Amino acid sequence: MTTSLLASTTSSGPRRPSRAGHAAALWSAAYGLLGLAWALGAPGFPWGRSDPDSDRELSILSGASPVPGGWWIAGLGAAGTLLALVLGRSRGRGPLRLLPAALAWPAAAALALVIPDSRLMMGVAYTPLLLVAPLFGWRLGGTRLLDVWPWEVVNQLLCVLGGVLLATATVAYLRRGRDACGDCGRTAGGGGWTAPGEAARWGRRAAYVAAAVPLVYCATRWAWALGVPLGVDEEFLVEQARETPGIWLAGAYLATFGAFGGLLTLGLTRRWGEVFPRWMPGLRGRRVPPMLAVVPAAAVSVIVFVAGLTYIRLALQGRFGSSDVGTWLPETSWPVWGAALAAATLAYHLRRRGRCRRCGRL
Repeated sequence: MTTSLLASTTSSGPRRPSRAGHAAALWSAAYGLLGLAWALGAPGFPWGRSDPDSDRELSILSGASPVPGGWWIAGLGAAGTLLALVLGRSRGRGPLRLLPAALAWPAAAALALVIPDSRLMMGVAYTPLLLVAPLFGWRLGGTRLLDVWPWEVVNQLLCVLGGVLLATATVAYLRRGRDACGDCGRTAGGGGWTAPGEAARWGRRAAYVAAAVPLVYCATRWAWALGVPLGVDEEFLVEQARETPGIWLAGAYLATFGAFGGLLTLGLTRRWGEVFPRWMPGLRGRRVPPMLAVVPAAAVSVIVFVAGLTYIRLALQGRFGSSDVGTWLPETSWPVWGAALAAATLAYHLRRRGRCRRCGRL
């Protein structure tokens, strides 16, 4: 009774402006100013000729140039700033209340999922290896951190950040429109697919899918490291090994990295994903902070989804051949991996969020 009264009072009280909306507006304004600077001749335009992607095939904006590209960014930045301010301050009422969200969702998806490309995943996957390589004397073909994280790829991270901020502001806006709690999104009715029991059910299925999909990719890379031409010609393995010594060991590393990530995904549905297991000295028995799992899992879901879209786009453009399907076909399933991982992560969050400090709902 007390909880219901608290929830009713809190949800019907004055609405505070969305900090996510203001953050998205700040990002849009700042990036719009960057576009203006590029249009006026400042260096650093991250697409087109300055992009280190020599084949000009990875980025969907490979044909862009500072003029008119910079002017477009400046204009879209100004429009995005106004849209984010509406999302942050409006109550979302009236017949046109869904219009801001209808504009914001495609923009957020473009920033977070379409503009970035597969180099984000390569950067994340290779960074741990490049950090430990000097300790073991591994040369890795002379590859350095700056090679996998040039400004053009770092800019993709900025675009993902902008998309996430805009999506978060949109969620907050829609919550206000349906009288939901601004912090947790729960309403007086509660229950439904977001209830902990229901989230555990569909989240478990999503986690199994997210753990299984990358194993197809892993199988090909492990096979190549063993000299088995799975999905490729034997000549391909020999030629690539001759041109880039150690390439298949690096591929096996990436495969192991993906398989280990799949194993961690199962932790989103297991007790060891909530309480540190016994074999972790100093942490055993302690509660796993939910954000320790949610933040990296959500980030990886975006990165693998983006990488998969890149391979699908290249496949549809006819950039791959039928004799080397092992080099690209497994990657086209990665959007399924990313979506399943995102769903499993959301389910984990819904199960573990507990009672809301703002509205008191459980």
